[in-house]
Amino acid sequence: MTIAELQQQYWEALKCWYDLREAKAITRLVFENELQLNATKLSLERFRQLTIEQQKTLTNILNKLIEGVPVQYVLREADFCGLKFYVNKNVLIPRPETEELVEWIVSENRQPKSEILDIGTGSGCIAIALAKKLPQAHITATDISEEALKVARINNTNNQATVNFIQHNVLREVFPANCYDVVVSNPPYIPESETGSLAQHVVKHEPHLALFSFDVDGLKFYRRIATLAFTALKPTGKLFFEIHKEKARVVTEILQQAGFTNIEVRKDLSGSDRMVKAEKR
Repeated sequence: MTIAELQQQYWEALKCWYDLREAKAITRLVFENELQLNATKLSLERFRQLTIEQQKTLTNILNKLIEGVPVQYVLREADFCGLKFYVNKNVLIPRPETEELVEWIVSENRQPKSEILDIGTGSGCIAIALAKKLPQAHITATDISEEALKVARINNTNNQATVNFIQHNVLREVFPANCYDVVVSNPPYIPESETGSLAQHVVKHEPHLALFSFDVDGLKFYRRIATLAFTALKPTGKLFFEIHKEKARVVTEILQQAGFTNIEVRKDLSGSDRMVKAEKR
């Protein structure tokens, strides 16, 4: 069987979960990864015969994808801010819109040796990306899940970063006062009532602890983190949130009530309200 023939099988099989464009993108990612070919060589060699072992490996991967397992979990790898991150079922798959949040924080950073706190770090993608882009910063990252922190520490080592990871329950514990220049969080913000609106491969395979807020409006983490961050930040500190695209107004109100000023909402590349910045001063 040639590369092109098996690619065609992928496209046909993945239509049950994805549109053709996304099915082709996933197929290309798998073949590049498993055959160690870049996009150009993959195209040039599409009529090359696959070995029996290659066919077996790629067919096994396809069977997992047909079950709805996200390709990043199958390959145990995700790209984020130009870095490679190990991922498994204990952490969310890093999203492109979160890269935009990282770039916003970097562009706002005025203190090379700043103290940064990442709450709900998951795979560690935000904290580690910031550590690579702001090498003089001291970055602490927390999560309630010890399994997620195991993944984050692997990524910290693999990417030669120096983030300090700590297990912490943000709903029950506090942070030291006046310590941080930046606090950032991409907390769980999806109410369980919206389960039906999510892609089913997300609901079935990504960790619910990181997806769902398990409250009526999906805002309990924003309320809690806003309160904690106001105390934890230095007098001129800034808080950055990733937000639900329909909750910009209410998150802004929560930040105002917590005492923050100069609140700014930004859209992601798709045009959705996706991130917010607030200043303590």
